[in-house]
Amino acid sequence: YLVPIFTIMLYIYFVEIERKNWNVLLAGLAFYGLEWFLEILNAIFLYVFGHSAVWTAPADSAYVITVGLNIEITFWFAFAGILFAKVLPKDKSMKILGINNRIFLAFLNAILCVIVEIVLNRWDALIWEYWWWNWKFPFIIILIGYSLYMFFTFWVHDMESMKKKIAVVGGMWGIVAVFLIVFMGILHWI
Repeated sequence: YLVPIFTIMLYIYFVEIERKNWNVLLAGLAFYGLEWFLEILNAIFLYVFGHSAVWTAPADSAYVITVGLNIEITFWFAFAGILFAKVLPKDKSMKILGINNRIFLAFLNAILCVIVEIVLNRWDALIWEYWWWNWKFPFIIILIGYSLYMFFTFWVHDMESMKKKIAVVGGMWGIVAVFLIVFMGILHWI
């Protein structure tokens, strides 16, 4: 099942490239890069504190990458940024229910993502160990978790300069690469 999922992911990215939809493409890469960055921090959290990561993915996966990231999750995050960027209205100042659309959609999308995570947690497909990061306190996951993804993705999407977008997304992925080399390759913390 991984080959078709990977193929669909590539198709989604290639469609955006074909359309020269650089705002959406770079927003998607920003979302995905932030996921990798946070997954590395989550694995470092486990290494430093020794008890549990903040979130963990069970071993029932085609491939477990880090303590909280498996191949199925990484494919979802690769899709998600593109999807969330595609629903943004062109008018950045447009209001939805009296709230700026970027703020409204950031929190709406974050809430929807946390609802999915709660379902996954209840099915034991995503494990939460700590009292402050679980289904009883979803507002923490909404505020610190997914709204961060949304605001970062929308910020990159809405940047006026393509050079700035590329610099921010390239910088994010550069940090991820350095962290992987240092914490996975050299120190073996993750």
